[in-house]
Amino acid sequence: MRIRFGTMFFLGMLAVCPAAAERPAPTPQPERPVHTYSIVAYDPATGELGAAVQSHWFSVGPLVPWVEAGVGAVATQSFVEVSYGPLGLELMRAGKSAPDALAGLLKTDAHQDVRQVAFIDASGRVAAHTGRNCIPEAGHVVGENFSCQANLMLRDTVWKAMTEAYQKTNGEMVDRLLAALAAAEGEGGDIRGRQSAAIIVAAGTSSGVWWKDRLFDLRVEDHPDPVAELKRLVHLAKAYRHMNRGDELLTENKTEEAMKAYALAMSMVPDNAEMIFWPAVTMASTGRVEESLPLFKKAFALDPNWVLLVPRLPGVGQLPKDKELLRKILSVAPKE
Repeated sequence: MRIRFGTMFFLGMLAVCPAAAERPAPTPQPERPVHTYSIVAYDPATGELGAAVQSHWFSVGPLVPWVEAGVGAVATQSFVEVSYGPLGLELMRAGKSAPDALAGLLKTDAHQDVRQVAFIDASGRVAAHTGRNCIPEAGHVVGENFSCQANLMLRDTVWKAMTEAYQKTNGEMVDRLLAALAAAEGEGGDIRGRQSAAIIVAAGTSSGVWWKDRLFDLRVEDHPDPVAELKRLVHLAKAYRHMNRGDELLTENKTEEAMKAYALAMSMVPDNAEMIFWPAVTMASTGRVEESLPLFKKAFALDPNWVLLVPRLPGVGQLPKDKELLRKILSVAPKE
């Protein structure tokens, strides 16, 4: 079943979003049957907005979830009309509530009966639509500050399980979104199986620079267990956030605080040579040479190419130009 995106949907948008009139009409494209389950959410404590999704469809991330800091989040799926994402955000950015924005777009869509869409805005107002011709099992739950939706599921318990998991899980929004995805899998998930997943979490307020506002923006394109892989990537992303914070603190000459951030990252991913090597460099550069040597030794053991990198660093200001220091660092390299 393939439905084409016609010009009537775009023309109808002119009445809903006049700014769309300034853009050229999109070339009609075959729609993609991205049957799936997803969640959109708003955290009133932090203002964060998020969306997460899993599907038995390759590379679901560019199609279903749309999130903008200070604006809203959208999930568009089933026989997906991707334009619900950017147009929905544009309407909410212009001041439309999530329910009004979704209602306006549905009115202009001749094929709303095969759509499944959820909108949430930066005030937590939420709306969802499951078309009558979405493939069973299909349905959604609209809760306070979130919506869970699914279609082509093995069981009709999926969206309820997602709701309960999201509500009961503590921690960051990203953890609560992951819990909802895991709960869907626990109920059997997509009747066809699983393939890809994605998660986006944006900051509570916009900085005006969208890539800085993305706290998490992760995709699993093709994997036998995409939700588990997404969870692994979120854990790794959290560790790298501590690494990045350490780098920021270093630029502020807050070496002790930077080392604490680095130590936290290393504790989360203890066998990541990157996270071991650069804190070791920082230690060695700030006079804590003896403390740095065990870290250099571990990094060198994980990958001998880090040994080759050390002599390149003094010339670009990443290590002191000190031959004795280099000798000490290289003395812990594995012997051939």
